[in-house]
Amino acid sequence: MDKQTTIGFILIGLVLIVWMWVQAPPPQEKQTAGVDTLEQTDREVRDSARKPQVEREPAPRALPAVRQPDSLGRFFAHLQSGEEKVLVVKTDLYAAEITTKGGLLRKWELADYKTWDKYPVQLVEFESGGDLSLLFTSSDGKLVNTHDLYFESAFAPWEKRELRGEEELTIELVLRIDQRRRLIKRMTFTNGSYSFDVDWEFINLGDVITNYEFQVVWENGLRYAERNSVDESNYAMGYAYSGGEIVEVDASSFDEVESRDITGATAWVATRNKYFAVALLGRDGESQGGYVEGVRTRLPDKGEKESYLLALKLPFKGTGRESAGITVYLGPLDYDIVRSYEQGLEEMMNLGAAWVIRPIAEYVMIPLFSFLKMLIPNYGVVIIVFSFIIKIVLHPLSKTSMKSMRRMQALQPMMNEIREKHKDNPEKMNQQIMNLYKEYGVNPAAGCLPLLLQMPILFALWSVLRSSIELRQASFALWIQDLSVPDVIVTLPFQIPLLGMSEISGVALAMGVTMFIQQKMTVTDPRQKAMVWVMPIMLTLIFNSLPSGLNLYYFVFNLLSIVQQMWLKKTHGDEPLRKVDRKKKSGGILGKITKDLPKIR
Repeated sequence: MDKQTTIGFILIGLVLIVWMWVQAPPPQEKQTAGVDTLEQTDREVRDSARKPQVEREPAPRALPAVRQPDSLGRFFAHLQSGEEKVLVVKTDLYAAEITTKGGLLRKWELADYKTWDKYPVQLVEFESGGDLSLLFTSSDGKLVNTHDLYFESAFAPWEKRELRGEEELTIELVLRIDQRRRLIKRMTFTNGSYSFDVDWEFINLGDVITNYEFQVVWENGLRYAERNSVDESNYAMGYAYSGGEIVEVDASSFDEVESRDITGATAWVATRNKYFAVALLGRDGESQGGYVEGVRTRLPDKGEKESYLLALKLPFKGTGRESAGITVYLGPLDYDIVRSYEQGLEEMMNLGAAWVIRPIAEYVMIPLFSFLKMLIPNYGVVIIVFSFIIKIVLHPLSKTSMKSMRRMQALQPMMNEIREKHKDNPEKMNQQIMNLYKEYGVNPAAGCLPLLLQMPILFALWSVLRSSIELRQASFALWIQDLSVPDVIVTLPFQIPLLGMSEISGVALAMGVTMFIQQKMTVTDPRQKAMVWVMPIMLTLIFNSLPSGLNLYYFVFNLLSIVQQMWLKKTHGDEPLRKVDRKKKSGGILGKITKDLPKIR
């Protein structure tokens, strides 16, 4: 392998390393958008809700202090006290709690998913009382958040309702301002769906709500469900989908609020952690804007938490009786599920660059992976089969690359002679080497080009495997019990200096060994012995903190590459290096016509 090929390998390795390290998009620059009449008062409530929260075991916490009696003005002050009743709704997919305190969704436990410590995944920050309230300005100049107001409802305290088959349940919560004015909130749950509908009916509130607008607010983001809060924070993000384009908000710096105020029709606003999401979806183009705000805070034991506030702006006409509604999605980031809503929710999933990587991930990798999982119950075996398929698909490129490198190795002695002979004349040396390439029909870039063509495929696969919820808590064999996290075979009593590592991944170590064997088989130039050790060690350290499912794929892929190299060496290793036939070719049909021209004359 000559110098150019070595440089090519190094560049490819660097591209791979940068891609893996820079997984998340860069932080969005703060932008000043059009400010509406509610922005100043909105921020007061958002700032009050934006307090650092510490992740704890699920346990009740005292609700925020009740506002002073006159803080909500003459219309809503009397609604700050009342009876709190809780309704439990259970479906095949979740168990939800709805409370009359704020008319909020208080809990949302998923039936098919567990936290890292085997509790049901609970996505709502119930310690803050729940979420999904309305925010608006009253005609007496008060900012009203229904989060702390008491609704009336016909259900009994702690009544339980269970849905089966295709059953639906609609509950009604009434905010009774006086005998004539009411705000009615209806929530409709359907068995077999992670989403539910919310409708508000405003009765005689034209002289109560001002500014021709109200906002549906989700204030407290999502609860975390994974062991590593730092890793989960790296995936957390806030989104708004407006005008067919997605807007991202990434709170990447500690205690610095990142926000975007969106004006104009907004299809939805959402936030996600590593595997789950909540989205507020507008209906029929009713939404006239959105707001997303996020902050990253520190947790004990060097943990981190990103929390995002969402608001969807809806118009209020001020008539005697009017209604509006949204759909709320609260569930897993499963590609097939979120795509079924046909509103672009799949844009929340990190599937690589939209112009090259994402299409390969969406239309090739995910369908193939989904097909295999229907046939094979063990996801570890699915990944192994997947590795075989990808290796077969890439075989022509890999074969071309390996054969080119072998020819370059065969030319190495002659190239060294030229370099030694013309070491004082670089121009002539380069000319002689180029003539040598032409004489033997060798393209120095042929060895690297196939590898570069493989990169989009490998990056697309990387994007799918690193965030696929199917691998979450999926076991393979032996010590590999969760393909979505690193497999730990040794826990050190200390952290390795500079690297910050205290755990060793078994599959990453095995992957590094296979990479070392590959390098040993490929690198034959004594001057390049360092390459045999540097790349395997460097990539092993990087892959040590990656999911075991991804490492399993690269381990199997490397094993297949070793077998492929051995087979090519056995079948083509004895082929002599031949010079290219320099005879002039006919040039096809045009050449034949040209050759016959004198005869025609």
